[in-house]
Amino acid sequence: MLVITTPTGQIGRQVVDGLLDGDEPIRVIVRDPSRLPAHVRERVEVVQGSHRDLDVVMEAFSGADAVFWVVPPDPRAESVEGYYVDYTQAACQAISARGVKRVVAVSTMGSGIEKNAGHLSATVAKDRMIEDTGVGYRALQPPAFMENLLWQVEAIKNQGVFFWPQPADRVLASVATRDIAAKAAELLLDDSWGGQGGVPVVSADALTPDGMAQVVSEVLERPVLYRQVGLEAYRATALQHGASEGWAQGLIDMAVAQNAGAYDEQHRTSQPTPTGFRQWCEEVLRPAFPA
Repeated sequence: MLVITTPTGQIGRQVVDGLLDGDEPIRVIVRDPSRLPAHVRERVEVVQGSHRDLDVVMEAFSGADAVFWVVPPDPRAESVEGYYVDYTQAACQAISARGVKRVVAVSTMGSGIEKNAGHLSATVAKDRMIEDTGVGYRALQPPAFMENLLWQVEAIKNQGVFFWPQPADRVLASVATRDIAAKAAELLLDDSWGGQGGVPVVSADALTPDGMAQVVSEVLERPVLYRQVGLEAYRATALQHGASEGWAQGLIDMAVAQNAGAYDEQHRTSQPTPTGFRQWCEEVLRPAFPA
């Protein structure tokens, strides 16, 4: 039995789709089963509720061989690390109580991020909690998601610009979520591995934000520029969109770590994932772009 959390989320739904054609039975944890596509509801077992809830994960993890674990974001959380740690406590209890053999989770790429790196540090803390159960564990380690650009489709359409807090001329490692999901599905279906470790998932691209803007311009056939925003402006935007002070500070701390080169070493040495940024723009960004 394979258990999937966040089956309607950005990565989780792609993991489910990657597993449906296999022979392994699939169980999903979901708050609102009606959000599952019909073809998924017909082929999976559903446990309704939050995977933050001990009773829910105890039920879902019963008889489970492997679990795909994601902590979903909550910008209203007052403390980023406190939120990640609290969200993972029930899972750790259920992993031990139910004898789960293997866990695959979404973590983060980076070095020197154990402290003071906002969301990066929080996900590392979550990793350590799961590892302390003794379960077989693989932490998928992505850098920035290419899908982050989808949040800026309107700015690209109306202003011809997208904005991040990274320097325009510094390489920003990235990955398509489809490649994270594919690696997760591969590991969930492979019962031969044990022990604990990280699995970097990063594209071969070595693009700066300016370089990304050039690719976007070519694919969308319209001029698109990149503009770096200051950290305080970045914080203000997060607060305007409903983030708590703690969550906004976590975003700032993460950006500082990224700008200091947190991804650089693993980006240089990791085996690349299949999807390049241009391909992603052609297959995901362009279809999402308003005519």
